[in-house]
Amino acid sequence: MERDRVYLPKNPSLPTVPSQLATLPCFFAILESSFDGIFITNGQAVPIWVNHSYEVISGLSAQDVLGIPMDELVRRGLISNSATLQALEIGHSYTANQSFVTGKQALVTSTPIYDENDQVCLVVTNVRDISELVSLQETLDQQRRLSSRYQQEIEVIRNQLLGSSQMVAEDPATLNLLRIVGRAAQLDTVILIQGETGAGKERIASYIHQHSPRARKNFIRVNCGAIPESLAESELFGYERGAFTGANREGKAGLFEVANEGTIFLDEVGELSLATQTKLLRVLQERELTRVGGSKPISIDVRVIAATNRDLQKCVTEGTFREDLYYRLSVFPVRVPPLRERKLDIPKLARSVIDELNQTYEHKKSLTPGAEALLLQYNWPGNVRELRNVMERAFIMSDGEQIQPQDLAILDGSTLHAPRTISPTYGAPTQDTAAPAPAPTLTGEPLQTQVDRFEAALIAQALAQAPSLRAAARLAQMDPATFLRRKKKYQALGLLSPEE
Repeated sequence: MERDRVYLPKNPSLPTVPSQLATLPCFFAILESSFDGIFITNGQAVPIWVNHSYEVISGLSAQDVLGIPMDELVRRGLISNSATLQALEIGHSYTANQSFVTGKQALVTSTPIYDENDQVCLVVTNVRDISELVSLQETLDQQRRLSSRYQQEIEVIRNQLLGSSQMVAEDPATLNLLRIVGRAAQLDTVILIQGETGAGKERIASYIHQHSPRARKNFIRVNCGAIPESLAESELFGYERGAFTGANREGKAGLFEVANEGTIFLDEVGELSLATQTKLLRVLQERELTRVGGSKPISIDVRVIAATNRDLQKCVTEGTFREDLYYRLSVFPVRVPPLRERKLDIPKLARSVIDELNQTYEHKKSLTPGAEALLLQYNWPGNVRELRNVMERAFIMSDGEQIQPQDLAILDGSTLHAPRTISPTYGAPTQDTAAPAPAPTLTGEPLQTQVDRFEAALIAQALAQAPSLRAAARLAQMDPATFLRRKKKYQALGLLSPEE
């Protein structure tokens, strides 16, 4: 901001040396009341007075600067530059950023004051502390750089996933998870993956292995909950010949030895017995194992990834899981969000299942926008596994090449009901809903032919039990237009008589 020259009043004379300030107590009090620093020099750029706020802002005392020419203060490094000298040189106000030897920073504005002869007699400098602002700006710049780097990492992840059927990542929560585990993949640290059943923990473990230096080595999946307790040790750590009745004559390498130089994925690790947990802890700590029935330690080099849907901390409290093993596995814990927390993944996951089925059965089916909208409304307690089951069933039950909302068995706007048992009385009221469905019979016919024959029978039964076509559609829990379209289709195929 430009301003006119500032002149001294004609009548009162203002001080030009420090000793003269004592005669002006009111003037002195006004300057001291300012929260901004006030720094005054004479016309020769020699400091004659500073207020207390200047001392606080700069970290310098009055004795450090008074009586010392400004160019000398700059030379000594007490201040980075002098706005006073610039103001004297250009003849009007000058603003600059200034830093002090104490590390503090300020925004300073120096204004020359002229006497009646147009000579500069004083220079008054306003000093405003901007140390916090500078710190905030640096923090903001750092966050922007980090954000830019994260965006680049996420873009790399997106490109890596293009064309891959192994991972679907559209939601920011999933992309952020992959960014985090992608970093951890480069190190051999133990990773504990936690999440609900069916959330995709095994896919994350596979992703970590594929992006690790061990990617070309073995990736051994172990479902700890599926191994009988009596066989867990021998399966994981192997056994020597004659270790127990029925053992292989030559002994057998355990899964840890098979995974040597690669990665072993211990799914449902919380299901291991305490005895097996003890041996696993030693393997993790010592990087060696001893086979069942053996005495010689075997060194192993293996990356361990564990997963569980249980609350291991609660298991530790209940005494069903070793506390020391819990901390050994929790070096780098990650949580896989449930499907309801990453809704943007749902449409692409659903389409990927349909694409797989299309390829298998040579169809060209697709989801309608209405069907996708209903998928997004549901909470998916069974996560990805449940979504896959629902899509497979919808693929079978859909008429034509488009999967409609009614094919998803959604009865209201928010609840996706458990799949109905498919039986010859599908859609009709039953007395015993808990009765088991009859076992299907393999006929040697293509799947679609069997589905068409089955659905035609259901439509025929609904028509026989209802007084009108609309009532039959309601009995079969179908839209009337869809019911009529399918009725005509099966009549054309010869699966329904024209009279029906």
